[in-house]
Amino acid sequence: MELKPGSENEDCRPVILVVHDVEEVRNGIEHLLETTGYKVVSARNGTDAIEKTRAQPPNLILVSLPGPGQSVIAAALRVRAGAGLSLKLPIVIFCVETIGAGTELEVADSIYLIRPDNFDQLRALLRSLVPISPVNG
Repeated sequence: MELKPGSENEDCRPVILVVHDVEEVRNGIEHLLETTGYKVVSARNGTDAIEKTRAQPPNLILVSLPGPGQSVIAAALRVRAGAGLSLKLPIVIFCVETIGAGTELEVADSIYLIRPDNFDQLRALLRSLVPISPVNG
């Protein structure tokens, strides 16, 4: 399902906060998620993410930052806590070192690790966590 900017249902789309430090990669992820039907808010680091989250609370946080898995998880938790978001708000973290190709792993309540090499798998996980409503008309 693809929504065109300016469509009447645009404001009803679930919001995903994408946190990635490389602008080109962040823009690519944003494009893929928007063509899937999500509204995307982008941030370059944890501080930027907290500010953006306060202005536009997300339905899910997608994090892809450099560093070992545990430090990226800690950064994602700081964003969720620093913005005062619910502990139930899902966090999906791109992680290459921790899990094998084609797998996803729930490491804690509402925290998932996934490899960034399969967008269909990511899309399925996101839809299970934050469903997209069908467009009427």
